[in-house]
Amino acid sequence: MQISFRKKIFTLLLGVLCGLQLTAGEQPDEKHIRTAMRLLGHQLLLSAGDSTSRVLPVEKEGNSYRIRFASDFGFDPEELVKLMDSVNLHTNFARHYLVEVVDCDTGNVVYSYEVGGTEDIIPCKGRKQDVGCYTVVLNILDAPGPVTSAPVTGPNSKTAAVRTNAFIPLAVLTVLLLIISVLWVYFRKSEGPAEIQANLIPLGAYRYDATNMELQLKDERMELTGKENELLLLLYQSANTTLERETILNKVWGDEGVYIGRTLDVFISKLRKKLEHDPGLKIVNVRGVGYKLVVNG
Repeated sequence: MQISFRKKIFTLLLGVLCGLQLTAGEQPDEKHIRTAMRLLGHQLLLSAGDSTSRVLPVEKEGNSYRIRFASDFGFDPEELVKLMDSVNLHTNFARHYLVEVVDCDTGNVVYSYEVGGTEDIIPCKGRKQDVGCYTVVLNILDAPGPVTSAPVTGPNSKTAAVRTNAFIPLAVLTVLLLIISVLWVYFRKSEGPAEIQANLIPLGAYRYDATNMELQLKDERMELTGKENELLLLLYQSANTTLERETILNKVWGDEGVYIGRTLDVFISKLRKKLEHDPGLKIVNVRGVGYKLVVNG
């Protein structure tokens, strides 16, 4: 399945974070923790079978990080524990931390566990949580001690230390990215034709692959940008139903910045161009309301 491929890439990305951190001899900074938390959020959605919903920007309050999601989902506590363990293994953000899953509507904690105290407290790992609106909160109760290295001595010690600290992480990052590129190609090939076909959505004369962001027409493949893909998926999910402009803007652009002028109309025009080979597919402008994807047959 495509989810298994994403898990492999998720692990490799965490490996990059780990390599940079250990090479530089520094603790994970806030940016690394935020990145790791977003990866955790994406992987948690994937474990729930959701490969399209967004993980919203991670919020930091004191020593707590809040992971919010654009869509409802259900989760397996045991899977959450494994994913968080994997993140901490690669980034070493804390020895002692508390994870809470909070119900968005009631503010109640529906699941929590603690790692790194006198003993780990991990209850109810076998009970799966129903689909709902959840926020995952990571509370760091203490941080790992600083990593120290032997001082560089001599008349040019300061310059040498700066050059060494700047060069080594860059070199390691380059090697890691090269390895990931090779493994990416290998894993893509190992997925096999049957798994790729499972992702295809029949759309008139086309086959729509929302996961890999492309349209297929016979032997032709047309790549979609991120926004084109989100817009087409939204229209497809409400095929033959009019979607209001505001609904489209909120779901596709959300809180990613100020909506400027005719941006939506430009993306609609691009999708129409890519769908023009099938006269049975039309994106209709419902004047004063919004747009509708008309699928005939």
